[in-house]
Amino acid sequence: MSILNVLLRADQLLVAVDTLAKDALTGAPSAGAKLLLIPQHNLVLATRGSAQFFLRIYELALQASFRADFTMEQLGRELGLVVDKLWPAYEKAAREAGMAAEAIGTELVLGGWSSQAGRMVATAYAKSVSGEPTRVQPLVGGLASPGDPLRGRKDSFDPENVLEAGRLQAEWLNRKSGRQVAGGRLLVAALRQGHASIQDLGGV
Repeated sequence: MSILNVLLRADQLLVAVDTLAKDALTGAPSAGAKLLLIPQHNLVLATRGSAQFFLRIYELALQASFRADFTMEQLGRELGLVVDKLWPAYEKAAREAGMAAEAIGTELVLGGWSSQAGRMVATAYAKSVSGEPTRVQPLVGGLASPGDPLRGRKDSFDPENVLEAGRLQAEWLNRKSGRQVAGGRLLVAALRQGHASIQDLGGV
């Protein structure tokens, strides 16, 4: 698992992820895209968990975004059902690849400007157990995953504070796991109405 942080207010959404990944062919450390934009609708989709599963979800979300009747709200309602539908095949492949049961899981966040609500909104999705529906949680204020190393810290959109939070999380995750599971660079997507940008804040 890696880092997935969200800060949310009516006029602004910030999503931060690390980039540490593994080369699928060699197993060597590499850099992965754990957040991707749907720019024509001012939306971001981000993950903590399987990169392959995330890319499949993003592909389907991007296809849906071309519909004439597309809305963020409709995609948000469909996303949990899509995760449930794709999960059995992903879980089977992960087990066949030798992944430990506790390592099989995904967290996703969909967020951006909602024309219906007239503000920024975001929803978190989590799945780790077959036979149970995806957990869907509309966010208020944001999300820190993992949250334990940030207890007691105030939320801040300031880039230096966002980077420091990411470094604390990476250190905590790697120490807890006994190996490097988070790191690389900290990428931040910042969205406002009619505007989206991605910034590399530095190494974590």
